[in-house]
Amino acid sequence: RRPEHLVFRSYTMKLHFEPDLEYQHDAIEAVCSLFRGQETCRTAFTVTRDANDPQQRLGFAQNDLGIGNRLTLLDDEILSNLRDIQLRNGLRPSDDLASGDFTVEMETGTGKTYVYLRSIFEMNQRYGFTKFIIVVPSVAIKEGVYKSIQMMEEHFRGLYANAPFEFFVYDSAQLGQVRNFATSPQIQIMVVTVGAINKKDVNNLYKDSEKTGGEKPIDLIRATHPILIVDEPQSVDGGLEGRG
Repeated sequence: RRPEHLVFRSYTMKLHFEPDLEYQHDAIEAVCSLFRGQETCRTAFTVTRDANDPQQRLGFAQNDLGIGNRLTLLDDEILSNLRDIQLRNGLRPSDDLASGDFTVEMETGTGKTYVYLRSIFEMNQRYGFTKFIIVVPSVAIKEGVYKSIQMMEEHFRGLYANAPFEFFVYDSAQLGQVRNFATSPQIQIMVVTVGAINKKDVNNLYKDSEKTGGEKPIDLIRATHPILIVDEPQSVDGGLEGRG
């Protein structure tokens, strides 16, 4: 008998993401409703140090060198929005606004990565926010989040009229990415581990660099007033010891 011929063909698997799950919409709406009443506006700033400033701060001016988020809501307005969200979801309303930190809890396997990534595009569409940083507890989760954005890129472009956006993993050896993060008018998503932020003594994030116009990269990042998305905050925080 003649031997059988086995033919192997390769193909690219394309994942489908469901855009209309009600519970995910509820979570996204809860996040975005915090900023109800926010104007669509941005800050502009220079990315080089002002030589005439004795305190050596970043100079702020109306120009196109740097673009950041601008929050126009008062604390009382955010607190009012928060209480509305809490009542809508059966939670006890907060007495005051203790900080600018808000927690969204979702069960494992319900798509929290999808929810917070889509929330980025919703906040951009509604309020014009463009600077976002995703902080994760480990390298493994960092790689997973980056891969998720890659897989969902086409999906989000389809949902949000092909809105231009860029995403990258923070690398201390590529500080030019931080300068682009600060100066680009497009949606910018930086993925970073908490360890990369914490090691101040040996971290290029806290050192002056020609690649960022002579500024410390952390100062450029601060000047954008980014929205921080903390993934697995109980791990990022460092547990009971609070190392994070």
